[in-house]
Amino acid sequence: MPEPVLLEQADDRVVVRLNRPQARNAIDQEMVDALHEVCAGLEADPRIALIIGEGSTFAAGADIAALRERRRADALRGINSALFDRIRRLPMPTIALIDGYALGGGAELAYACDFRIGTPSVKIGNPEIGLGILAAAGASWRLAELVGEPLAKEILLAGRVLGADEALAVRLLTEVVEAAELLAAGHRLADRIGRNAPLAVQLTKRVFHAPREAHPLIDDIAQAVLFETEEKQERMTAFLERKRS
Repeated sequence: MPEPVLLEQADDRVVVRLNRPQARNAIDQEMVDALHEVCAGLEADPRIALIIGEGSTFAAGADIAALRERRRADALRGINSALFDRIRRLPMPTIALIDGYALGGGAELAYACDFRIGTPSVKIGNPEIGLGILAAAGASWRLAELVGEPLAKEILLAGRVLGADEALAVRLLTEVVEAAELLAAGHRLADRIGRNAPLAVQLTKRVFHAPREAHPLIDDIAQAVLFETEEKQERMTAFLERKRS
């Protein structure tokens, strides 16, 4: 049986490929388990993660046949919500590379990432309410942070699905490229991130997502840590030497 997730590893990044193309990369329990393993590796060895779907679909939601059999206890386990929250909390940035459908749980996986790059064929949204359930893996609160309350309510309550141009206009997508260029576009963004100091990137992400009441103390503490690093000394010294030359 094929692995539900394939990995392409490099020193500063990993490409995470959702590998259920026969099911439009629907997120089932095996894929959830595999993505938890990926998260464990990225927590132990922080690297940028690029998440892409095999074939012409990012992830067309959860596996509906499996979802139909879930009951109250399954919902309270937070099967998808716990995974997507873990992805959101990964030390280094995550980039969703979206081709075709990103619906339901697939959309919520994309929302949990720090960046989203898409192709012209993108269709992203949350049709859960039409199936008698809600988008309970982050969309019900995260989507408003990303696109604002009015549009989030239209997506969540009226089932609106955004195309690529609409998603780009509201900055849900940071860039739209042709399908053949999708992975390359992700690597270009990863290159830009990777040129910066890794610890500064990690701490900036943590500070960014800290609750409002943690500021400004958390900013000062993170800065205090960075002020003592050798990399800060080296980068600032190099900057000053370039300026003098």
